[in-house]
Amino acid sequence: MTTFYRRLPRFDYVQPTSLDEALSLLGRYKADAKPLAGGTDLIPQVKGRDMAAPRVVVDLKAIPGLDAITYDATKGLTLGAMATIANVERSVLVREHYPMLSNALTTMASPQVRNRATVTGNICTAVPSADSAPTLLVLEAVLKLVSQKGERLVPITQFFTGPRQTVLTYDELITEIRIPSPPPKSRGVYLKLSPRKSMDLAVVGVAAFVVRDGETCKDVRIALGAVAPTPIREARAESALLGKKLTDESIEEAASAASSECRPIDDHRAAREYRCDMVYVLTRRALTQIKEEAL
Repeated sequence: MTTFYRRLPRFDYVQPTSLDEALSLLGRYKADAKPLAGGTDLIPQVKGRDMAAPRVVVDLKAIPGLDAITYDATKGLTLGAMATIANVERSVLVREHYPMLSNALTTMASPQVRNRATVTGNICTAVPSADSAPTLLVLEAVLKLVSQKGERLVPITQFFTGPRQTVLTYDELITEIRIPSPPPKSRGVYLKLSPRKSMDLAVVGVAAFVVRDGETCKDVRIALGAVAPTPIREARAESALLGKKLTDESIEEAASAASSECRPIDDHRAAREYRCDMVYVLTRRALTQIKEEAL
């Protein structure tokens, strides 16, 4: 019996011990270099020939401080670029102040993957179904992008430009995800439709976040995943609730607006019409859950 082995692509591997060194390497090699965090997306893509192998892989794991998770009541939560999904999910700070984020991360992949993959890596892949993206959108996260030229702060609402496309340039790294402290009387929910609770990619993901003033919705944020070229905020659905009470009727109006505004595709995981229907169902369910939690 003949056994055939496929030759894997070859590349140079470097492990810088400082951020300056990593940025220097990315600046030197530009499109020929790829940063390596958890590797749960990069390595399968290279092995599967889904992307051309980089000439240089820059491993970020030896850079001190990039895995930090910190919280300040004024500044909010800061996640370092190398903070793993598992560590963020289990963080006492996150569970206490951002339970929505912790709950969303439990729906991602397997425990083995969550122990290696990073939250930053999940958004950098920019796949429409990234589970962390809708939650970070409604929490109004801001990304700190750094290169040898300097740094810039980019709201996550401006980060995604297309499927697997972002504003990140070849010589930049995201070093921090900054999430403001949630306002008083706010609640958020992330719901995911997939064949299994975790392990599988989202067929539809819905994040809803509501700030109430008495019984009135003072601020409303709704974001969707897997139903457009990028994770998106739903302006029409938000407007349908803003300044109103959370009632069955207003929730119905917001869910219908979200369903009509999404732009999913047909693929092997779900038909377009089914995804639109599930946007309606999950948006209504998320907002109803927020309403019941507030009682």
